Amino acid sequence: MQAHKTIWGHPRGLGTLFFTEMWERFSYYGMRALLILFMTTAASEGGLEFDDKTSGAVYGLYTMGVYLLALPGGWLADRLWGQKKSVWYGGIIIALGHFTMSIPGIAELTGIGEQQIALDTKAFFLGLIFIVIGTGLLKPNISSIVGQLYAPGDTKRDSGFSIFYMGINIGAFAAPLFTSTLANYNWHLGFGLAGFGMILGLIQYKLTASNLAEVGEPPVVETAEGRASKQKIIKWIIIAGSLITLLVVLMFVGIIRLNAPQIAASSRTVIAVVAVLYLAYIVAFGGLDNVDKKKVGAVGIVFVFSAIFWSGFEQAGSTLNLFAERFTNRTVFGWEIPAGMFQSVNSTFIILFAPFFGALWIWLAKRNLEPDSPLKFFFGLLGISAGFFVMYFAAKIAASGSLAAPTWLIFTYLFHTWGELSLSPVGLSLTTKLAPKAYQGQMMGIWFLSISLGNLLAGQIAGETSGGDAEALANMPSQYLLIVLTTFGAALLLLTLNKPIRKLMGDVR
Repeated sequence: MQAHKTIWGHPRGLGTLFFTEMWERFSYYGMRALLILFMTTAASEGGLEFDDKTSGAVYGLYTMGVYLLALPGGWLADRLWGQKKSVWYGGIIIALGHFTMSIPGIAELTGIGEQQIALDTKAFFLGLIFIVIGTGLLKPNISSIVGQLYAPGDTKRDSGFSIFYMGINIGAFAAPLFTSTLANYNWHLGFGLAGFGMILGLIQYKLTASNLAEVGEPPVVETAEGRASKQKIIKWIIIAGSLITLLVVLMFVGIIRLNAPQIAASSRTVIAVVAVLYLAYIVAFGGLDNVDKKKVGAVGIVFVFSAIFWSGFEQAGSTLNLFAERFTNRTVFGWEIPAGMFQSVNSTFIILFAPFFGALWIWLAKRNLEPDSPLKFFFGLLGISAGFFVMYFAAKIAASGSLAAPTWLIFTYLFHTWGELSLSPVGLSLTTKLAPKAYQGQMMGIWFLSISLGNLLAGQIAGETSGGDAEALANMPSQYLLIVLTTFGAALLLLTLNKPIRKLMGDVR
């Protein structure tokens, strides 16, 4: 492989992926800032008027879905399309999903009124299905390409992922500000703007595609047997893809017709079982040597603690979003800040602190003082615990009948940001280092599967901690305290397992 052209010491392809992911995250976080608020808003105000438990479960199932499909998305890239094409196709489907969600807004502006609620619900769930499928293709594979830009053992890899992560958060910072502003006029205009962001990302990706030469390519098929095998794979992909799509459609239709909280609880078990069985299959039948088998085992342990982290962190779009809307004093100089805009606080801190964390790891590595990856995960869980400890006191203010100051949420997001920067980019980088060569995309899919499980748990927790009625409001402080104790306990457990995990990781830090 030829050496990649560099800019500021990093491959130029990092810039292409930086801006593609920036716009994809603009689309995702722009819609995410509106999602649970739109579901819980009264129909008379343009919302779907779901109750808190249903809204939290739908939110959790949706955010679970976008990461759950990362596993088959990684498999498709590894076995058929390659990472670059998968990113392209995924982006197109994501844009289609956002524009589908904006259709009721167009209908409303053109005077279709009496069927508005039915149209809202159908377009809402159909759009979510498209976004789930598209993100499953794009998300794991764009991260895999970042890893492929760096040679094994390159100390700039973690720094590169931190830069990439800053691109994610530039999009995540800007999106809630713009989509929340438009949503004040019409919810669906906000959804449409999110889709426009994805279109910009796709245009940029194509225009700078030459920066990604020799990475993310489809698997090479040179023999007749190989071509026959590829045709067989395509056949099974069509069958499996049809079944997965049908299951996703049925799941989202069943959310309203049946019972969203029950579906969420069942899905939680399914994800855990799928992860265990899939990792066991790779270890037993993946043709790996003992070193790679141990590394896959390390991925399995990382999976558990990653899911716990994201179950706390991903309450930003649900629990904390509802707290901002219902229990936070948002009035500044007579203007009420849209609740969704608070979703930009975390991203603001990421932009400020990501360069510092990226430089810190390099500075410590040069002095042989850099913490190993499990220790960084420990710091990540500690940050989540500290953030919810702040929210425990904010919840006590809300339970007393007063509005909490915005600073409670701001400090919570600050601690969560420090935790995120200690764990998330490091987790992405660690997964690419631990993944056997033939399973790069699929191991990245396992990483996102842990995020999927965490998102589902976050949505379920949101239904219990939202303070939607008097009883729930009274119980809210104790619910936050339970989250504090759970995440802090997980951090301590990880600390005790540090040495065994490092043995499984081998030469990977």
